[in-house]
Amino acid sequence: MEKIKFQTPDGTTEEFYVEEQTMIGGRSYLLVSDSLDDEASAYILKDCSSQDSPEACYEMVEEEEELQAVYKVFEQMLDDVDLEM
Repeated sequence: MEKIKFQTPDGTTEEFYVEEQTMIGGRSYLLVSDSLDDEASAYILKDCSSQDSPEACYEMVEEEEELQAVYKVFEQMLDDVDLEM
């Protein structure tokens, strides 16, 4: 499983495991977790970088309607995995 590092706005670095990735409406979304154990927390991130940016920029999906829609897509992709948000 791929592990990626993210720099937060305050300059700290956090590491997440990429569980799954999908494109919806031309935008990339990642389902990530903070560990590999059964008690891991899962998050959905969306790509908010500009097309000419050399680095990817992801932010957590916080808008409830968008979060639920993307969650359903990931749930279908991982139908054999128990997801809890």
